[in-house]
Formats: sequence, C-alpha cells, structure tokens
Amino acid sequence: MTHTTDGDEHGHTHGDRVWHGRLEHIKASSLTGDTGQTSGMRRFEAISGKTVGSHRIWMGQTHVGPATNSGDHHHGEAETAIYVVSGHPSFVFADGDEEVRIDTGPGDYIFVPPYVPHREENPSPDEEAVVVIGRSTQEGIVVNLPSLWATGDGEDGR
Repeated sequence: MTHTTDGDEHGHTHGDRVWHGRLEHIKASSLTGDTGQTSGMRRFEAISGKTVGSHRIWMGQTHVGPATNSGDHHHGEAETAIYVVSGHPSFVFADGDEEVRIDTGPGDYIFVPPYVPHREENPSPDEEAVVVIGRSTQEGIVVNLPSLWATGDGEDGR
C-alpha cells in the first residue's frame, strides 16, 4: 500500500480517501448567530463550511421562546433532520389546503424534505423549545416566506 502526501488542508490523501485529518471541537459557547434567521426563532450555527470547512453538512441549534411561532420558511435544496432536545415544539406544514401539525417532545426526530415550507411553534407558556438541526448542505439555507403556500419566488401558491 502506497501513501501519498499530496493531501489538502484536512490531511493526506490515498486514492479518494483523506487520512490523518483533524477533528474540530465547537464548544457550546462558540456557537454563532451569524446564519440565516427567521422571525420568532434564533438559529445558532455550529458546523458549516464557514466554521469548520465542511463540504456536505450543516449543524446547529434553534431556540423558540415560550408561546412563540416562527415565520414560515423552507431550506432550499437541503434535507433537514431535527432532534428535539427540550420543550414540546410543533412543526406545521401545508398538505393541500390543510395545515398539518406534528407535536413533538424531547428525543423525537423530524425530517424536512427539500423546499417544504414549514414553521415551528412553541405552545408552552413558560418553556423554551430547543432543537438540534442537521442539513445536507454546508450552508444554513433559509428562505423566509409569507405563508406555508408560498413558492419562495415571491408567488403565493395558495
């Protein structure tokens, strides 16, 4: 087996594999709010192209205060996985002419396909809802919308 030493900044390459790269540690206190935002929630970026040089993933947290709803939005081409850390957020999306609500609790997961308009709601009068988000893109894509039926190109498809 021959090891080459012409790797990039993340380590040495051998064929299409990267060897001896480095792990990146992002402390909770280092999360940044310098990412796409939506009204009614706060997003914090942890892992992205900007923070650690990732190429195919974005991770962070979202916080929704008590008795607060986010604005309607989607995440473009990104598949989004959500893990509920605390609280009991509801995830709302449109199915035809109906709004569908998924009520969750700690330990639950939600999958949001690309381009699906949705919003987060926190019905609790006194508990913040916190979720961890993973996306299939290295950017935190956020497209804010006027409604769940909007297409994202300025047209409301309702």
